[in-house]
Amino acid sequence: MSEDTTADSDTQFVPGFAEAPLGAVLGSVAAAMSAVGTAAIGALMLLIVGDVIGRNLLDLPITGVSEIAARTVVAIVFLQVPAAILQRRLTRADFLLRRIGQSSTSAVALLEILFCLTGAVVFALIVWASWPKFASAWTSSEFFGVQGVWTIPTWPFRAITVLGAAMATLAALYRVSRELAAMKAAQ
Repeated sequence: MSEDTTADSDTQFVPGFAEAPLGAVLGSVAAAMSAVGTAAIGALMLLIVGDVIGRNLLDLPITGVSEIAARTVVAIVFLQVPAAILQRRLTRADFLLRRIGQSSTSAVALLEILFCLTGAVVFALIVWASWPKFASAWTSSEFFGVQGVWTIPTWPFRAITVLGAAMATLAALYRVSRELAAMKAAQ
């Protein structure tokens, strides 16, 4: 094991490329998407604060803030969920997993595999359902907002949903492979 990898590879977010080329690429893309999602959170906060200040102090509200916020929140979720899967940080009952892990680490691994497989199926179904909507938005120049007042195209938000769900599917399948490898190593 090289010096720039940790001894506990299970908690490692991006594995070394020599150890796991697919995991390194997947982790790097997920980290980049998560960074964009984090920046979007900051930008959304600034936009909302600007709107509140403009609305209450200057009587100059920013047009389209509610529409942007509604779409951006969904986009942020899909930008950050692949990294959350790879880091094992999705919402779950950790106290239950720790309690089960005290008596059987293989049971926890099986639960993690089941959890990840279910997630992979759900996110694959989201890709399947979202792709036609993305393609339609792309080809028809679909927008949201009030025409003549303020509009923004919907395709970037739909693309983020498709990309995020596809990456989440791959991340969940990668986690399954890591759990299976850990189970084999423990035997």
